[in-house]
Amino acid sequence: MAANRRPTLADVAREVGVSAKTVSRVLNEDGPASAQTREQVLAAVAKLGFQPNLMARNIRVGGPDTTIGLVIPDLGNPFFGAVARSIEDTVRDRGLTLLLGSSADDPDRERALTDTFLARRISILMVVPSVGADHSHLKTDRAAGLPVVFLDRPGSGLSTDNVVSSNRAGAHGGVAHLIAHGHRRIGFVGDLPTRLYTRRERLAGYRAALREAGIPYDRSLVTNAHDQHGASAATSQLLGTEDPPTALFAGNNIVALGIVTELARGNRKDVAVVAFDDVALAEALEPALTVVAQDAEEIGRTAASTALARLDGDRTRSRTITVPTRLIVRGSGERTAQGVLPHAAPTTSVLRVLDEHIGA
Repeated sequence: MAANRRPTLADVAREVGVSAKTVSRVLNEDGPASAQTREQVLAAVAKLGFQPNLMARNIRVGGPDTTIGLVIPDLGNPFFGAVARSIEDTVRDRGLTLLLGSSADDPDRERALTDTFLARRISILMVVPSVGADHSHLKTDRAAGLPVVFLDRPGSGLSTDNVVSSNRAGAHGGVAHLIAHGHRRIGFVGDLPTRLYTRRERLAGYRAALREAGIPYDRSLVTNAHDQHGASAATSQLLGTEDPPTALFAGNNIVALGIVTELARGNRKDVAVVAFDDVALAEALEPALTVVAQDAEEIGRTAASTALARLDGDRTRSRTITVPTRLIVRGSGERTAQGVLPHAAPTTSVLRVLDEHIGA
């Protein structure tokens, strides 16, 4: 056998002096073979380093693969990394392996990835949907019993399970926290595109908190960015206006990094910040970053448990499971607006908001 060629079933058969069918029976435990033959085959497999083609076998016998396909928008985003790790931890005891792909929030790329996973006859499909994606093409596989779970954002065109964060309530509580510290000019830097489910839900929470505190919604205080550089530029633009915000609410963790970078660059210690989603080394910043933290581990665990239940025969109606967020107070969100005493009592409406959403 050539040194640069992967060993095949035929190579194992030749090594032992039996047929390829006999080797297949031993490896798949689907037919008679003597103890001696079994021992010889396994020894040859170890010697040659043969790896069975599980996908080919599963296609041949009509069974599913022992893999889960997961499509996420960005491999570099720590939030999605934590979700994937939690899914993997949850399914490992079931002998399932996680396959991961990045859609870059492109519907066509997402479709190509899901088609590739389906061709492998995966046992479960999980997707963080791209904006504008249509998932009706999964109806046939879903009807045939394939568990499909959407994470972080609901899918479109397919009735199936969704696992999302409490985006609206979390943003509501974070903005109410800023209001409680005297801020009435609060900027919102959201993600792009503006049709993104999480961006829309968090903006709705922002607007609800303002409304309940009697603060008019000012469109000029709302801007967007899709990366750290864009968030820095958006922050600079907001702070350069004639009536700038005294506080900023970051729509996600990437935006938050751009905001704190711009504030540090301008030595702006007078602007309060609350971010949606936690940031690595948030406690090392000066001041430490106050966040509305998502529970990425619980999202992954819940999605995996839901999918496994479907795999085991759960045929109840599809449902959306909302995982709560929590406010982590660290310092940046507690800077008071100019002219407001550090311990000034918040208004009655703000107290009610805090009681309902962050337990303060």
